[in-house]
Amino acid sequence: MTQASNAGWRSQQAAQDHRWIQRLDPQAVEGLDQALEHARAAGKPLLEMTPDDFPLPPACRDALRRAVAATQSGWGLCLLKGFPVHRWSEADCRLAYWGMGLHMGVARTQNRASEIINDVRDAGGGYKVTNGRGYNTNAQLDFHCDSCDVVALLCRRTAKEGGASKVISSPALVAEFARRRPDLLPVLRQPFYYSYQGAQDPSQPPYYRIPLLNDERSPFAFRINRKNVTAAQRDFSEVPRLSPAQIEALDLIDELLADPGLCYSMWLEKGDMQLLNNYTTVHSRTGFVDHDLPDEKRHLLRLWLAVPDSQELPADWEPYYGDRRAGSVRGGLRGSQRPAGFDAFEARQARFMGMRLRPFVAPAGELAA
Repeated sequence: MTQASNAGWRSQQAAQDHRWIQRLDPQAVEGLDQALEHARAAGKPLLEMTPDDFPLPPACRDALRRAVAATQSGWGLCLLKGFPVHRWSEADCRLAYWGMGLHMGVARTQNRASEIINDVRDAGGGYKVTNGRGYNTNAQLDFHCDSCDVVALLCRRTAKEGGASKVISSPALVAEFARRRPDLLPVLRQPFYYSYQGAQDPSQPPYYRIPLLNDERSPFAFRINRKNVTAAQRDFSEVPRLSPAQIEALDLIDELLADPGLCYSMWLEKGDMQLLNNYTTVHSRTGFVDHDLPDEKRHLLRLWLAVPDSQELPADWEPYYGDRRAGSVRGGLRGSQRPAGFDAFEARQARFMGMRLRPFVAPAGELAA
């Protein structure tokens, strides 16, 4: 079985070729514990921390950087195993995860509350409701892409039952789409309208438009979140209605997302970190049944990252991501409660990572085009 390539991978390849799985060695784990002790003693707020406040030895820095680099390869994903979450408190896990993120990229705000690190656990939220988000529910999630270069999940605790992670290679999906319906491939390059689900900056309209697939002049990039397309159609009468061809294309994508030949399911175990490239993979999660005791309930921590080795994006994706240049700071959902210290953090972290940073400019013109 050959490794993944720019043509993507299918589920059998992911099951048989485990080069996308990496493990921390004991030296790296020891370095994490020492860095956590240092950061705990410093007691800085997260947005005031620098990488020096979470000092990692080379073994640990290199492990994190290899994991991020794997997401920018043909696999588009990495599972890094062995984080000692079993001996860390919840507060320690949050501090350690943020500290690790300082060595991987530039964190992005993720929701209406402009949070920089999210708890993925059932908080009783609704999923398929107006402005619903899936990370605070126990629902089965639709396949989607997050609004950043790389989404990283650290697993603290697993569910009593269910909660499997499902991942599909976007190049493989598009190749199968083109094989079945080459006549519909140009439709994927038309603009589709999405709801922000209330997570936009106050200066932005409540919806945006972006094609599902890159133009032929730019590197491969694919984006899907049909729930938010449906929400835009439902909630905003001024948004153009989907054409019959667009609906047909979305229906075929849904059919392919359910194909076991494309979809690989994995279980995130306690101490696993999963990293996914949002331009070359799509992901989902099965519903789950949780434990009764609060201290045993399923809990993951989520970072959205802009990373230094990211690809160039298509020109018509720039209005949504804010910057299309390779290696730029981009993406995230600005929300309406952006922390006062975030801009200074972002500029400082961009310099450390050697990444280009463009100031946010409120979109102008019809439909933020």
